[in-house]
Amino acid sequence: MPRDNSIKSVLIIGSGPIIIGQACEFDYSGSQAARSLKEEGIKVTLINSNPATIMTDKVTAENIYLLPLEVKSIVKILEENPDIDAVLPTMGGQTALNLAMKCDEMGIWKKFNVRMIGVDIDAIEVTEDRDKFRARMESIGVGMAPSHIAKSFLEGKEIAQKFGFPLVIRPSFTLGGSGGSVVYQKEDFDKLLDRGLHTSPIHEVLIDKAVLGWKEYELELLRDSNDNVAIICSIENFDPMGVHTGDSITVAPAMTLSDSTYQKMRTLAIKMMRSIGNFAGGCNVQFAVNPDDSEEIIAIEINPRVSRSSALASKATGYPIAKIASKLAIGYNLDELENQITKSTSAYFEPTLDYVIVKIPRWNFDKFKGANRELGFQMKSVGEVMGIGRCFQEALQKACQSLEIKRNGLGADGREVKNQDELLKSLERPSWNRLFHIYDAIKLGISIKTIQKLTRIDPWFLNQIEELILLENEISKYSLKELPRDLMYEAKQKGYADRQIAHLLKCLESEVFNRRRELNINRVYKLVDTCAAEFEAKTPYYYSTFEDENESIATDKKKIVVLGSGPNRIGQGIEFDYSCVHGVLAAKELGYETIMINCNPETVSTDFNVADKLYFEPVFWEHIYDIILNEKPEGVIVQLGGQTALKLAEKLERYGIKIIGTDYKSLDLAEDRGSFSNLLKDNGIPYPKFGVIEDAEQAVELSKELGFPLLVRPSYVLGGQNMKIVINEQELEQHVVNLLKDHPGNQVLLDHFLEGAIEAESDSICDGTDNYIIGIMEHIEPAGIHSGDSYAVLPPFDLSENVLKQIEQHTKTIAIALKTVGLLNIQFAIKDEVVYIIEANPRASRTVPFIAKAYDEPYVNYATKVMLGAKVKDFKFNPRKKGYAIKIPVFSYEKFPEVTKELGPEMKSTGEAIYFIDDLTDEFFHNIYSERNLYLSK
Repeated sequence: MPRDNSIKSVLIIGSGPIIIGQACEFDYSGSQAARSLKEEGIKVTLINSNPATIMTDKVTAENIYLLPLEVKSIVKILEENPDIDAVLPTMGGQTALNLAMKCDEMGIWKKFNVRMIGVDIDAIEVTEDRDKFRARMESIGVGMAPSHIAKSFLEGKEIAQKFGFPLVIRPSFTLGGSGGSVVYQKEDFDKLLDRGLHTSPIHEVLIDKAVLGWKEYELELLRDSNDNVAIICSIENFDPMGVHTGDSITVAPAMTLSDSTYQKMRTLAIKMMRSIGNFAGGCNVQFAVNPDDSEEIIAIEINPRVSRSSALASKATGYPIAKIASKLAIGYNLDELENQITKSTSAYFEPTLDYVIVKIPRWNFDKFKGANRELGFQMKSVGEVMGIGRCFQEALQKACQSLEIKRNGLGADGREVKNQDELLKSLERPSWNRLFHIYDAIKLGISIKTIQKLTRIDPWFLNQIEELILLENEISKYSLKELPRDLMYEAKQKGYADRQIAHLLKCLESEVFNRRRELNINRVYKLVDTCAAEFEAKTPYYYSTFEDENESIATDKKKIVVLGSGPNRIGQGIEFDYSCVHGVLAAKELGYETIMINCNPETVSTDFNVADKLYFEPVFWEHIYDIILNEKPEGVIVQLGGQTALKLAEKLERYGIKIIGTDYKSLDLAEDRGSFSNLLKDNGIPYPKFGVIEDAEQAVELSKELGFPLLVRPSYVLGGQNMKIVINEQELEQHVVNLLKDHPGNQVLLDHFLEGAIEAESDSICDGTDNYIIGIMEHIEPAGIHSGDSYAVLPPFDLSENVLKQIEQHTKTIAIALKTVGLLNIQFAIKDEVVYIIEANPRASRTVPFIAKAYDEPYVNYATKVMLGAKVKDFKFNPRKKGYAIKIPVFSYEKFPEVTKELGPEMKSTGEAIYFIDDLTDEFFHNIYSERNLYLSK
């Protein structure tokens, strides 16, 4: 059936601020859906309250509403746009589905004559209501774990008595496993049942007999209105049942599944999708498989929408699920659409992969002191990375290199744990570092049998890691000069970084690099082509490996590399992806060939049709340098990818690679707080008294001169990492000792902390001569709370003319003194009408997308063009200034019920929303202003 021409205007519902369990994978799917519908001449209206995303940008849709995701916002949109005839709620995660259901219950879609596409209400109800889902599965003969619904505390206790322990508690209508838990013993049950019942919006939980240790799989499906179904990707969880899939290491395609069981699973998935409704769109189905010879399959759940896994599956296969799902939602059939990779075959095909992908989650437990670090049914990770390789081991090493947790890959860095008891305990109860502890345990000599018994991870995966250790033992017998070529080649094919090989051979990374070049062991690039090279791929989407043929042929066009920001984490989120995408688009407008390097599968920057070439590789020196040698670009843009990209500036400078925009010397000057303060002193700009120390004794001496309270922080960090306010010598000594343990060799700074000061920040674009301030924001909370955790108001609401003049003057002076070319963010503390400088960041900041959305101007586009040679005066700035925009920080404390909500100089928010008010009499402003000191802690 061809496209339904009655659909002319579609409303897409976004997923709101980023929280644990619902991150930027929905920005990716929403952006892709909007582009897909626009291609069909359909008018797209989009609602989302998240200002940091590309999804809420003019480049995505004609009509964007930055409004809270609630019923009254939907009503307002439908009243203002009577032409909207359909709503697509499957691109915004659980938030969008829940809102769509609420609107349906209240008769809003009916009243405005809007039909739901991509899913139907019955499908949402059946899949979210655990009782209905179980009954539906029973009716079609699909097995499930023994389970019962509890709608009260008493019912729950009775079910537990009947089943015995361990048990699983799954609340209905929640996201990211919120409120879900595994209960191992009777003593914990009451507390966890109570939490589950309270987390569910309908106060209902499903209690399962736990099938812990069973293998877990996911299938990604697409179905059209003709009932054609394609399985796009099979994903196997490295971790067995008991760990939320968002917290599991996952592998595609499935590695340890027999063909007969896969065929059975495929049949069950299609049966399940057909049983829940007649909608056309995407679906994610999860299964558990008994690890014994029976390979019995049971269904866990089905999500009738795109999910975290479908973003991963899209990047893994090169098959853009959200794009095709939105075409199916408007009536197309799979066989009428073209394969987006080959451009010559149909979209009705099932991708076959001649490579392996490994996804590893990224956690931020260090931000939540006292958090339970064990993994279970409630998701706790804040981001993820993906590695692509020709074999599992290569993909695994590349994923570990992408994590940015001070590891060079899996092992071979001298950081292993050698305490047997600690390892055995860690293996039994999964935590964020379990993968590294499996490696450590094998290296220590603990048997694979014991590790398998404790972790219940399939022996195939454990043997793969054991093989790596055997290879390392072999390599360690040689010196670099004597190492046989075949061993070096094998190590590179298995994903080892030069840095890891150097560790094994006790030499320098650069020596290993030079030696492998001598031996002609060079990285080549392969296309992600979805059909195992059976048809020619037209999409320039590459991964690296060590083989003979290089499929990435460099052109002789002038080209620019944009470095991405790697995995999402607290302090470095989707706002940098927004900046990277705009940077790519701006460079394209100026006629450059654009090359994107990033390893985050959730984001728009790693969509294969954003840059001219996408290298899905770790943002890790060795990988970047090899790409640069292959492509020979004019230069590299580092100021859009957050601290990840910025940290590579020193290496780029050392290797003579041009940094586009602000040069390395200026970037380093701003990071090195000692040198930066000298620059302020030379320009007569006030800053809090400070000093640099190297040990605890010096810190105590300096504190006598500076006076308490003191702000203690390491240099070169993002998101206030390890910053603390201390109020006495004992606290000071304790924190300095801890800092130097975590950051050996780093400088530690002590600043006199300005109590009761007001904080503000400015963002500007500078071309080295002229500086234009794009926005000044005033924080509602007092100084002491990290800017990312503060409510901030644009423009300022109560700063005097005198203070604003100082901010403007200081911004201009610093921008010119730093020789800034591009973006600059400066943070200020204001006390007694004097403006002090806290810090300056010559890069894209968290607030740039916010200001761009509030003022409706493409500031990153302008800034990138300035980096590439344009002048500030070339642009006609015309900000839309009406009322005030408030940045609302959003936290995910509910994932860590044991952690007290307190805020300080270290950032803890996972995302943000934007809220517009006409004037300061607004009730919302008064409420947040009255609570401004509530959560302040040191």
